[in-house]
Amino acid sequence: MSAADIKTAGPEVSVPRAPDGDGPAPSAPRKSGWTNGPLLPYLLIAPAVVAIAAVFVWPLIKTVIMSFQDVGRRELWTGEAADWVGFEQFTNILGDGEFYDVVWRTVLFMVICVAATLAAGLFLAHSMQRMSKAVRLLLTGALIAAWSLPLLVATSIFRWFADSDYGVANMVLTKYLGFDFQGHNWWLDPKQGFLMIGAVVVWGAIPFVAVTLYAALTQVPSELEEAAKLDGAGRLGVFRYVTWPVIKPVFQMVATLSVIWDFNVFGQVFLMRGNKPEKEYNLLGLYSYEKAFESNSFSQGAAIALITVLLLSGVAVYYLRQLLKIGEVE
Repeated sequence: MSAADIKTAGPEVSVPRAPDGDGPAPSAPRKSGWTNGPLLPYLLIAPAVVAIAAVFVWPLIKTVIMSFQDVGRRELWTGEAADWVGFEQFTNILGDGEFYDVVWRTVLFMVICVAATLAAGLFLAHSMQRMSKAVRLLLTGALIAAWSLPLLVATSIFRWFADSDYGVANMVLTKYLGFDFQGHNWWLDPKQGFLMIGAVVVWGAIPFVAVTLYAALTQVPSELEEAAKLDGAGRLGVFRYVTWPVIKPVFQMVATLSVIWDFNVFGQVFLMRGNKPEKEYNLLGLYSYEKAFESNSFSQGAAIALITVLLLSGVAVYYLRQLLKIGEVE
């Protein structure tokens, strides 16, 4: 080799060959910063964030704006700018005695429904522990079927139960229990009417509570229960000192959800009263609906809805704290 050849010759570069040896191997795909960078988690949750903002956040913002305006039918349908009235809507609502009656009725109805739901759900969850596998699966299927039943169908069934002429409730009370309920109208007395409405609410909520608490009960160590029984603890003692500390976080979470759901009851009352509930059956959700769509005072309806959100904000914060505690324990 001549000196010129040595001078012009460069270092040897090995070219990767394909497995079959016919040509160079394909280069590895280049990773983009959009697919493996720090923005990837935010890109993945972006559709969910947009959907939540569209369904929940934007309506809440519009509700807040409307509550400080005087929006009537004309402004609602034509899009004209409504007059700003400041806190006038809240002053009118808080100065109305009917509002406090509705709040008290809503709180009392919620407390009774939540207490009945939790008691019945906990009883069913304990019973499921002592059932055979086949019976437990059958009951679980029945609970899930009841939970998935549409609200319109459930209310129609309970309206038939409470029918004054052909209702099952009147027939059972008269024929089998010896009471005189023949042709009895349950809706003349709001207390009796709310008993039927509460039955629909509790019946629809029990499946979730029972299945959730049963799942929590399965996490209680059986050896601890056996040790407590050997030490002389009765059923109440075993539940208080062994079972309850384990299921308490789940029970609190279920109770908080029940408070939120039962405080916002609307469809059960609306449908059970044939879409025209009397004033004696007004809860906060119905009261807001009546002011907005029957009195055409949409701003007052928005203000009542906002007050409801504020009343439930403390419960929502407590629920989030319980979720965080459960996450820390896990």
